[in-house]
Amino acid sequence: MAEARILVVDDEAAQRDILGGFLRKQGFDVQEAASAPDALARLREEPVDLMLTDVKMPGMSGLDLLREARALNPELPVVVLTAYGNVTDAVAAMRDGAVDYLTKPVDIDAVLHRVRKVLDGQRLVAENRALREAVRGRYRLEGIVAESGKMQEVLSVVHRVAASTATVLIHGESGTGKELLAQAIHYQGPRSAKPLIKVNCTALPEALLESELFGHVRGAFTGAVADRAGRFEAANGGTILLDEIGEISPAVQAKLLRVLQEREFERVGASRTLKVDVRVIAATNRDLEAAVREQRFREDLYYRLNVVSVTVPPLRDRREDILPLLDHFLRKYAEANGKTIRGLTREARDALLKFDYPGNIRELENLVERAVVLTRNEVIDLEDLPVALQEAAPAAAPATPGSLPAELEALERRMIEDALARADGVQTRAAEILGIGERALRYKMKKLGLKDTATRQDGG
Repeated sequence: MAEARILVVDDEAAQRDILGGFLRKQGFDVQEAASAPDALARLREEPVDLMLTDVKMPGMSGLDLLREARALNPELPVVVLTAYGNVTDAVAAMRDGAVDYLTKPVDIDAVLHRVRKVLDGQRLVAENRALREAVRGRYRLEGIVAESGKMQEVLSVVHRVAASTATVLIHGESGTGKELLAQAIHYQGPRSAKPLIKVNCTALPEALLESELFGHVRGAFTGAVADRAGRFEAANGGTILLDEIGEISPAVQAKLLRVLQEREFERVGASRTLKVDVRVIAATNRDLEAAVREQRFREDLYYRLNVVSVTVPPLRDRREDILPLLDHFLRKYAEANGKTIRGLTREARDALLKFDYPGNIRELENLVERAVVLTRNEVIDLEDLPVALQEAAPAAAPATPGSLPAELEALERRMIEDALARADGVQTRAAEILGIGERALRYKMKKLGLKDTATRQDGG
């Protein structure tokens, strides 16, 4: 398979043969053109990954071809071949968009080196662009699982604020998805091509947090053996997410206020002032207004952070989102673990729908991942969930005699009793006969009130 498609343009047939033949031997798909108009015709017919063109050609020159080719495809890399010592042509070519130039007579080893260097650079650019698009797609608002009216209101605010550069303060309990919304704001906004730097303000002690945010110079404190840039410098031009902002100390609060007001700071131990252009998104699970009243959080900093406020409701207050989140996480972790999971039993679904989730979405996700990993069946059952959920599960209403549920229950009872009899009481074999897992069989026996009189396993 050809490594890349290269168009060689030269009015001298011998030169084309030398370059084209050599590059073909290196695995490239080489097209040749004897003139600039011929090259343009080929470019209109099919794309190429790189064009090598001579400058001096009769009629339309290589520089004219460069300009026309770049007009057709602004991202096409062009390397020009110019006479030895002709700096004027080389400068003109680079000014008009050529990525590099080579002097004639050409050194074919130098040609190979330049070609590979240019193509590697183009490949890296394409991969970075694809990665940015993937990240942007991953955090697009439409991709956030939220069907409840409360979350639709939140997403409406996020959509509007994302297009601006305003500072945003996101409130919400732990596990509600504050970080996901912050990422959506960044990747849907005008700074999406620049870095998003995340800082967990509770993960570091005060002295280290200040250095982490603003950097330090050598000798600023014990262990500072070299100058080090901070997170604000790393986020320059982009966005910084300050998670759990309510935990920072008064000293760090004062420095942060200055950054928000003046867009400047000094590294720890330094006297030189640094300028920075950063969008700030802060998140907290604390009541910052109460902290201001209690003088634990600066009022002026609070108002600087609270330009746009977004409050994420806990999962228990938006139960309409639980079922779509369950479906989303089931698909995600079934794929990640190479399993076929067709859904949930009614008992498991009811238990998950009625649970209050003190850990919010993060807890729901962990429960689903655990169930997918541990289940032996293609359907998640109540027994695949933690004991706390099983005990809190609502008791099934007794079936009315003669009703469909009662008939189904009776049929299930007869089938289980028959399978146990055929298996000589060995539950492992009975489960195989029924086409279900052993844990599911034990659960159904318990639900139907069938005594677990046969506890033997195969070979027991």
